[in-house]
Amino acid sequence: MIATALWAVALPLGVHAQAPAQPLRGQVGAPPPAASAPTASASAAASPAPAPASAPAPYTAMRPLSESVAAIVNDDIISTYDLAQRMRLLIATTGVQPTQDTLPQFQQQALISLVDERLQLQELRRVEKDQKFSIVASDQEVGEELSDMAQQNRLSAEAFVAALKSQGIDKETLFQQIRAQMSWQKWIRGRYGSRLRIGEDQIKATQARLIASASKPQYQVSEVFLDAGRTGGMDQAMKGATQLVAQLQQGAPFAAVARQFSASSTAAAGGDAGWISPGELPTEVDATLEKLRPGQLSAPIPVKDGVYIIYLKDKRSGSGQTLISLKQAAIALPATATDAEVAAARAKLEDVRAQIKDCKTLEATVGKTPGVIAGDLGEAETADLLPEFADAAKALQPGQLSQPLRTKVGLHVLAVCGKRAAGAAQADHDQIESRLTGEQLSMIARRYMRDLRNSATLEYR
Repeated sequence: MIATALWAVALPLGVHAQAPAQPLRGQVGAPPPAASAPTASASAAASPAPAPASAPAPYTAMRPLSESVAAIVNDDIISTYDLAQRMRLLIATTGVQPTQDTLPQFQQQALISLVDERLQLQELRRVEKDQKFSIVASDQEVGEELSDMAQQNRLSAEAFVAALKSQGIDKETLFQQIRAQMSWQKWIRGRYGSRLRIGEDQIKATQARLIASASKPQYQVSEVFLDAGRTGGMDQAMKGATQLVAQLQQGAPFAAVARQFSASSTAAAGGDAGWISPGELPTEVDATLEKLRPGQLSAPIPVKDGVYIIYLKDKRSGSGQTLISLKQAAIALPATATDAEVAAARAKLEDVRAQIKDCKTLEATVGKTPGVIAGDLGEAETADLLPEFADAAKALQPGQLSQPLRTKVGLHVLAVCGKRAAGAAQADHDQIESRLTGEQLSMIARRYMRDLRNSATLEYR
């Protein structure tokens, strides 16, 4: 097998990467960091990670391998040389030091990646032929991306390629990966991005969920998810996760491992899932998070479809207070006003209310009606609001308007412009929309790839 043949030449690799679509963004030739390595937990109670062994010297001459067929993807051949090269790149970009036990996992992941990329490029070439326009990234575009990578490594493009070569990695291996990733992302976003419509109801529902969860404990996590369907079953996924945990204990960068191995939509962000609340991940993960302390790494967590590895960056208690941003349209009306005066003011205010579209245009809309004033009440805790305002504000979601409310000084229509837990960041409308769009595109891409795999003729040797 390739894993056995590669073992003799794979050990010295140690390139540290920082991005998925740009796999070598990081310090070229640096060993995995030891000081910042997360601690590990066998039962969600972590112990300190052992310091990694000294990095071996860079490998400078690749041992010749006899080339044969590793797989056939719709008549497109993946050679054993292609597979060996991708394994080298995978090892280099994760910062994981290979062992005899982990090389089969690298082989499997390398083969999965190569098969997916061949399917993607075949599909893009088909679309190009049918629709008569270019999708696949050109040599110039790939070269520009490579130059960006080199710049982030504080190297020239030539020096960057030389660093790869010194690790036994052919430049074309990285070119092929960049070309497939750039082209596929461009196609998915171009074809589906403009068609997606994230409704206001979805955004408001997400805002409401974030507000409701703000009173619960929150966890800042990074994740790796191994999909059992892609790795050959739960046993293989658990075995792979156990090996990755061991490598992470020894100093392999979590973000680089997530980018290359994780099947989650967060892989592109190095596994960074941000701040989450209970219920956002499977219950098995929630149970583990309750026991972890910041800076700890979980043991493999089996769930229905695969296995999670969780790194807890930080944890915070939920807040019982909600901050609400309010604006109002109001008509001054003394407490001694007659019923007829109140009814007339209510009718005028309801007419203005019907014209208000959102918080941004409230002042301009109200200013067109004499006798009605607009005001920005700022942000306040519900406990600090007038009782009449507090009850209405609690019941409304961001973007909604109250019915006219009577107080001792007048009639008021409240507009809820935002809600957040005290001490938490504001749930921004545009950020939520962007996040939901990204999740939708990620789901579409996964389904697309599933259909391509199901309809393909795949043969493994």
